[in-house]
Amino acid sequence: MSEGRFLTTHVGSLPRTQALRALMFAREDGEPIEEAELDARIGQAVVDVVERQVAAGLDIVNDGEQSKPSYATYIKDRLNGFGGESGSYVFQDLEDFPGAKARMAGDEGRKHRHAPACTGPISVKDMDAVARDAAALKAALGPHPDRRAFMSAASPGVTALFFRNDYYASDEDYVFALAEGLRHEYEAIAAAGIVLQIDCPDLAMGRHTQFRELSLPRFRDRLMLNIEALNRATANIAPEQLRMHLCWGNYPGPHHHDVPFADIVDLIWRARPHAIQFEAANPRHAHEYVLFEETPLPEGKVLIPGVIECQSPYIEHPELVAQRIGRYADRVGRGNVMAGVDCGFSVHVGSDVIDRDVVWAKLAALAEGAAIASRRYWP
Repeated sequence: MSEGRFLTTHVGSLPRTQALRALMFAREDGEPIEEAELDARIGQAVVDVVERQVAAGLDIVNDGEQSKPSYATYIKDRLNGFGGESGSYVFQDLEDFPGAKARMAGDEGRKHRHAPACTGPISVKDMDAVARDAAALKAALGPHPDRRAFMSAASPGVTALFFRNDYYASDEDYVFALAEGLRHEYEAIAAAGIVLQIDCPDLAMGRHTQFRELSLPRFRDRLMLNIEALNRATANIAPEQLRMHLCWGNYPGPHHHDVPFADIVDLIWRARPHAIQFEAANPRHAHEYVLFEETPLPEGKVLIPGVIECQSPYIEHPELVAQRIGRYADRVGRGNVMAGVDCGFSVHVGSDVIDRDVVWAKLAALAEGAAIASRRYWP
């Protein structure tokens, strides 16, 4: 994985252009649009974001999720079984701070986010959408054979978090039905020779949203159920072609109810993906690198700590990035660490906390910091 240096990547979503955002808002809101124009905008956007990632110096790049209205709600367009409205889940930390809750309510992207409930049996509706995404990414990467590709997909657990179950007899039945429905998407990405990233906010953010009323032991039971569903859905894909993103929620909240990493890390190792991405730069979790002084990294696992914040407009100093990488390299070994970002920069279309040009500058700082760290660990 290391190739004698620290490789760089990010989590997935990147800001869309104003023109693409307007078209996607219109489609989400049920307004008539020219699908050919939208497809053309998406295709060009994928080329542009790939070029910008390469220019920033990233090693493992993606399509910026340009075709998706959000990292999770796109599922409603690819699977049958959804209808009506699911409503929104409650953020326990925001309930303690009404002012912060009101500020987040003004997020333009969330206003256009639609997450219907599950009202019927889950099955694949669009067999071709994921193939189109993969083809667009591979075409954009054509001029850059030295770069590797990844594509993200929602986990069964986070899909269940967004889309309320009004059909299946139990939540267990629902999450395993989602696993079977999502299997097509997962295997299509892998078959295209692209690394599959499973987005799993449910494994951490679920503690203070969907499962906020549960005790920690009961939450761990639900977490394990979601991991079992993920493992079933990816059973035909080699762990080395899988990575997963663990997240406490990419939103500007106080996060004082976040479950500590130490309370769940033993279960996270049971997931099949070989690489684990997690938030490690933001102020609520930046201290948790010390966990790995007493928690050994299981054989075959790789860490991708976030060393860049996705909510802060500050451009991290490359020296700080190098120091953050070093904290993990010192504890789990230089060959077991890649450098990443805490979460996506635009997890819902229009939810752009940071200016687009600043995003590219932050990714360039990531690459520069990784180069500094590499010189220290591979002299």
